[in-house]
Amino acid sequence: MVGMDVLVVGSGGREHALAIGLSQSESVSSVHCAPGNAGTSIVATNHNIPVSDIDGIVNLAIDLGVSLVVVGPEAPLVNGLSDMLRGESIPSFGPHSEGALLEGSKTHAKTVMESLGVPTGRFERIDEIDSIEESLDSFTPPWVIKRDVLAGGKGVTVTSSREDALDALRNAIQTDGFVLIEEHLSGEEASVLVIMDESGYVMLPASQDHKRVGDNDEGPNTGGMGAYAPAPVATPSVLARTRYEIVEPMHHYLRNSEVPYRGCLYVGLMIDEDGAPSVVEFNVRLGDPEAQVTIPLIKSDLGLTLLAAAQGNLAEFEVEFKNVHAATVVLASEGYPGNVSSGRVIQGWDSTIDEGQVLGFVHLAGAKRNDSGELISTGGRVLSATGIAPTLGEALDASYQIIEGIDLEGSHYRGDIGFRALP
Repeated sequence: MVGMDVLVVGSGGREHALAIGLSQSESVSSVHCAPGNAGTSIVATNHNIPVSDIDGIVNLAIDLGVSLVVVGPEAPLVNGLSDMLRGESIPSFGPHSEGALLEGSKTHAKTVMESLGVPTGRFERIDEIDSIEESLDSFTPPWVIKRDVLAGGKGVTVTSSREDALDALRNAIQTDGFVLIEEHLSGEEASVLVIMDESGYVMLPASQDHKRVGDNDEGPNTGGMGAYAPAPVATPSVLARTRYEIVEPMHHYLRNSEVPYRGCLYVGLMIDEDGAPSVVEFNVRLGDPEAQVTIPLIKSDLGLTLLAAAQGNLAEFEVEFKNVHAATVVLASEGYPGNVSSGRVIQGWDSTIDEGQVLGFVHLAGAKRNDSGELISTGGRVLSATGIAPTLGEALDASYQIIEGIDLEGSHYRGDIGFRALP
């Protein structure tokens, strides 16, 4: 299909990356975003409909006559957006609500992995505060406590402090009614985004996110402070094991579900010292900031790639990748990941690098224009500076060159993105 209109749902850096990639696709004539952000408004048309308004998004897709909807965040997927779109015969890149439970319920995801023999850590569900001491003693520190809710990547507590672990367990049970405690997996993390439908799947180049807020992986967890791809820890051997031990059984399970899975399965891996991968978590959408470093590596037409999966024809479409590296560094507001200070003017965000094979630019996220036309911060993760180059070192240099030229009062960023992959 040539000249299709596409609607992207979401408002973060991931959605800006999608909008850029789709706007560069020969198959796409126009891109719309709901609600979008200041970045998407540069390459697409924004519509002020929140991601929580499922009916409003479906009606917008109908009114626009779009050929494809690409759903960025997980919440609307869990709440049935793709189900409703497909009920209107509108292809949606994003799983139906049952498939989205792999992210919406960690208990469900663990149970599925256990039944399929997918490698993952041991886990236990705790429903009563009176039993938390006994359950804690059955695991060795550091303890991993997970809320079984959508928490934007921040519903996990990893601690060697027994007091902190007990507090996290109590608080989660009081808030949610139950909580999971999991075996701590040691090794190095990586993420593999898998585009799949009932006909087949494609593993995108592996990336590595940096979850902790501070350098040397110190401080609390965040939604992600930067990423790079391809991640060298995901060697050909690791990727082969990931394919046969994790992706293949999951694809077989999902393609045979009552409603086939169509979208992205995010596989969060822990790779041990022997190169054995285990699943830390599944997400049901492109990661953020993983999307910012993975989408630019796709050489094939992005619109046709996502449409093929949304229509269940992925096996008929060949997806090719560029032989380059990508890196992105997140600029966060003062106070992030706690209470953030917003409404501050951002300067220097529009600088770019175009030096032949080395590119650098900004993906906007928590930012908007004020009445004076200035760009101001509106959230925790404000933007990310992204570099694309023949080597990872050059890509990181481009990212940091741009981010060091951005002025946002009180902002902070990590200075060691990619440290595990560099000498």
